[in-house]
Amino acid sequence: MTDILDKLELGPREQPRASVIWLHGLGADGSDFEPIVPQLGLPDDVRFVFPHAPVRPVTINGGMPMRAWYDISMSGSEFVEDEAGIRESQQQLERLIEAELELGVPAERIVLAGFSQGGAIVLHTGLRYSASLAGIMALSTYLPLSARLASERSTASQSTPIFMAHGQLDQMVPLQVGQRSRDYLLELGQPVEWHDYPIEHQVSMDEIKDIAAWLKRVLA
Repeated sequence: MTDILDKLELGPREQPRASVIWLHGLGADGSDFEPIVPQLGLPDDVRFVFPHAPVRPVTINGGMPMRAWYDISMSGSEFVEDEAGIRESQQQLERLIEAELELGVPAERIVLAGFSQGGAIVLHTGLRYSASLAGIMALSTYLPLSARLASERSTASQSTPIFMAHGQLDQMVPLQVGQRSRDYLLELGQPVEWHDYPIEHQVSMDEIKDIAAWLKRVLA
């Protein structure tokens, strides 16, 4: 069994009503989105889990070790997808889901959330997960290994609602990259709620308000 990642936890371990597992972006850690929780206005019986990605060398950053869900490298002007790293992080996220199930939270009350690299992992994992989840929240990100999704997507995930949000001025993950992922998911019949904002590779107050509204709906 995959070892469970180190993580920050907010909210109850005894009789939680729902859980949000939130993955950070490249080079950050689990504390990155913790300050947002009070702004969401969710009930006190909702748990938040903020795992720390493993430290690994990242090729695009000169091989510098940092917290990353998978490696990033280039071939000419094209990104090379680190399939092994992505699937390893999928297994780690599934172990985190199992831990919430062990606390008594049913799969349909669990949201997977992530920003940038973390968003890529929650899309990849949530759409392949064997049980129907409450939702998938993917911020400033894209769909990795998209060519494999049609054959690997689980039947249980086909109605899982997805919230996607992106900065119109994002230079790290350009808006068009997120839009292409959104359009592909819609072509597959996946329910996607899309928002974009006049910001760069970040999260804005307007976005936090939209996140809060969506979480309250899917966890109602």
